[in-house]
Amino acid sequence: MNDAPEHRGEGIQGRAAPPRDSRRTPDGEAGEGYFPIAEHGLIGDLRTAALVGTDGRINWFCAPRFDSPSIFGSLLDARNGGHWHLSAVGDVAKRQQYYFPDTNILMTRMLTENGIVEIQDFMPIRAEGDRHHRQRLVRRVVSVRGGARLRTVIAPRMNYGRDPHKVESQPHGVRFTSDALELSLQASVTLRADGQDAVGEFDLTEGQSVLFVLESTAPSCAEPAVDLVDAKAAEELFRSTVRFWREWLSQSTYTGRWREMVHRSALTLKLLTHEPTGAIVAAPTMGLPEQLGGERNWDYRYVWIRDAAFSLHALLRLGFTREAQAFMGWLTDCLPGAHDGDRGPLRVLYSIDGHDELPEQILDHWEGYRGSAPVRVGNGAADQLQLDIYGELFDSIYLFDKHGAGISHESWMDLCAILDWLLEHWDSPDAGIWETRAGQQRHTYSRVMCWVAVDRMIRIARQRGLPGDLGRWMAERDRIYHQIMDQGWSAQDQTFVQRLSGDPEQPPESILDASLLVLPMVKFLSPEDPRFRSTVKAIGENLVTDSLVFRYDPKVSPDGLDGTEGTFSICSFWWVEALARAGQVDEARVALEKMFTYANHVGLYAEQIGMTGEHLGNFPQAFTHLALISAATSLDGFMG
Repeated sequence: MNDAPEHRGEGIQGRAAPPRDSRRTPDGEAGEGYFPIAEHGLIGDLRTAALVGTDGRINWFCAPRFDSPSIFGSLLDARNGGHWHLSAVGDVAKRQQYYFPDTNILMTRMLTENGIVEIQDFMPIRAEGDRHHRQRLVRRVVSVRGGARLRTVIAPRMNYGRDPHKVESQPHGVRFTSDALELSLQASVTLRADGQDAVGEFDLTEGQSVLFVLESTAPSCAEPAVDLVDAKAAEELFRSTVRFWREWLSQSTYTGRWREMVHRSALTLKLLTHEPTGAIVAAPTMGLPEQLGGERNWDYRYVWIRDAAFSLHALLRLGFTREAQAFMGWLTDCLPGAHDGDRGPLRVLYSIDGHDELPEQILDHWEGYRGSAPVRVGNGAADQLQLDIYGELFDSIYLFDKHGAGISHESWMDLCAILDWLLEHWDSPDAGIWETRAGQQRHTYSRVMCWVAVDRMIRIARQRGLPGDLGRWMAERDRIYHQIMDQGWSAQDQTFVQRLSGDPEQPPESILDASLLVLPMVKFLSPEDPRFRSTVKAIGENLVTDSLVFRYDPKVSPDGLDGTEGTFSICSFWWVEALARAGQVDEARVALEKMFTYANHVGLYAEQIGMTGEHLGNFPQAFTHLALISAATSLDGFMG
């Protein structure tokens, strides 16, 4: 495998990066100068995030929010995207990266013949009630053993590399200023301007440290940058950030077998949360390809109703009720604005602020990761009809109402209005969970989730004594159920299939879809049902390779896009849970352990895994990490 780590079992502190000679320099053909997607760790401050490579290079950073234009974007254009490189000068024999235990503070180590250098990357978290907090990205460099000479290059490229900027010296650092943004970089070593960049070289002896603090503000901000270049202030920033993450993680109720992996996934989901609104983004990146050189490159820095609803499941499962409450607050703000029309009362995805207009644009001046163009900003899927989101949303509300603080009268009335629309439109063709661009179809999974939506509303009404037309709701729920069983089941192939036949007398097309692994998870079927067991068998024979699971076969079911893609990581964890529920507990445990080997060196997963273990698609993906939590906690229960 190219960038899949060695099997680690239950512990994940870190591993060595590939040898230096496997890297490419920033000069040369398209595709050169790009670090493997998996060779990054993630830091953040619950407002935005940055990817840090094992070579000490920040290749992706947007500020002040996840969906802001990039400042460092060399992940998508090695020449013109911008980066912040910090590394030992000369040969580095070995590179390592790990998270400071139980935190999202990333430690990058460089081992040379003369010593060991450690870079500590983190973003301080705003304390509750702190009105003077400024968004900062902190890089502290420490000489752990021996001495070393280091070099840094700070090369911002504002607004996806489209806006010019000025560079000027300031006390203890430099300032980068464009029309829309100002970056203040303070350092405890001397930096000098070099064209659009700032550079510096410095020596460290054993025990010495150097501090860099990057702040972003609007150019009109009159308040001066806070001076934080002394060692005492740096240590307090570090310790306060450690305290925040450890206090947050201490709320977890998980005590199962895979604590390290589950908690790393929980910490990752928290990093993908926009604390001011409670929104949970699908991933902190955009444009990372599902196939190298292909066109399947999407912007994931938004809130997918589906992904966020599943994230709420995972967080509730681990005892993080505050995050669930925050997301419900965000959702409640969206519900009153729900409207009808061809797309339905809810959008597939929203901005962090709850806006639903996210026009898709092409950054044609960027070449894309390793030449994978086009690079898209925005997401056209926002305009699609995807009926499954209603089931995922209503299921998460049902769980929140059951285990959380409960929903308000106003929210219940909004939900009833949304359900009224769904009862009239559930039999419509849609784009489906995989957001196909080949036209609308009558997807079986969408029908299942429509059934879930109606079923959960019935359950909430009964449990809480809330008003609702239960007679109509139950009759429509049963109609959906019978349609799925009559038109979504292939008697010939003994499996549920991707699309309904449209005629109970006609067999459906024999197209498999990994989304159907969730049937018992949403209580549509018993895991003991022969129809589900045979579906698991068919998926295992046709879509699974060494625990890795394809969503579907695009050759059999064209999706309107050229090229192929890797296996879909969330489906691989669904496979684990499906095996466990079907009684194949030993097989499920082996599949889960195999999936852990495909995590990167700090336990993170991209959207997809290629056939040689390379990470593909946006990284890290919330959908995958929540599925890991679900699979691990479920398997714990089956193993006793």
